[in-house]
Amino acid sequence: MVLEEQILLYYLRIFSLLIIFLLIFSSYLLFFKEIKLKNNSISIQKNESVKNIIDSNFENLNFIEIIFSEFFLLIHSKYIQNIHYGRFIIPDNHNLIKIISIISKPSNFILKFTIIEGWDKNKLTKLLDSFFAEFRDIRYKEILADTYYLQSYETFDQFLEKLKNQKKRMKKKYQGHELHNQYSFDELMIIGSLLEREGKDNLDKKMIFSVIQNRLEKNMKLQIDASTIYAITNGNYDLDRDLLINDLKIKHPYNTYYIKGLPPGPISYVGKKTMELIYENYKSNYLYYFYNNIEGKHIYSETYDEHRRKLSEYRNKK
Repeated sequence: MVLEEQILLYYLRIFSLLIIFLLIFSSYLLFFKEIKLKNNSISIQKNESVKNIIDSNFENLNFIEIIFSEFFLLIHSKYIQNIHYGRFIIPDNHNLIKIISIISKPSNFILKFTIIEGWDKNKLTKLLDSFFAEFRDIRYKEILADTYYLQSYETFDQFLEKLKNQKKRMKKKYQGHELHNQYSFDELMIIGSLLEREGKDNLDKKMIFSVIQNRLEKNMKLQIDASTIYAITNGNYDLDRDLLINDLKIKHPYNTYYIKGLPPGPISYVGKKTMELIYENYKSNYLYYFYNNIEGKHIYSETYDEHRRKLSEYRNKK
């Protein structure tokens, strides 16, 4: 009996020492060991295994530390709080408990995503390609150009929904505006796209908007060069030459020298700020304008005779 008690005490000591060792080792790994990361951040894919998370991101762990880290991550994810997916910025002097705390919350890595007003689809496609593995073309009328913020875990569809909601909010904000007695929101976006390609600054855009309104009210052709260029290029490339007389005669729904009224859709992405300028509903008596390269601005006229005179003066100076 004495021998059995001694054996039991021996194993109890061994077990106690083992428990103490595990507690000390666990405390060291969780709170004191500084974990080195391969890329100064952590990237976690959706449904990625705990083993793969550690293998892909942690750098300075030995075999035993890897096993314990996997165990801690697994227990925490299963019984305390799920591990999120996405990209995570990890502060300096990070230990395992700090890392687990960060990746148990939504990604803290936010990307700035700026769509420039007046962009064509090719420019946006290049930007999307740098952010998403899978995406589709976004039509000009679907969204408003603006600066957006993208969480690293967001899919393209989630991000696109965010962009569409921005447009819905603006549409709702101005739904009772007086301009909607004449134009739908989509028609104003078409006008906005013309302003993006024609206007040089905010005042210029407001002036051109007033010209477009005046010409539409008088049932005059808009005769906007940017739309005719779009009719030639379909927005796929820049036209590296001046428009020719024959270009103005092209039978195309986007050629506003050929059609009356607005083209059937936008010719570029329209900025949120440009739509706000449109809703200012700036008024003028101007019906004509041309771009003066010498002065670097558009010259406006109320009558065709005035327009011809100013245009002749400009050409004589060139």
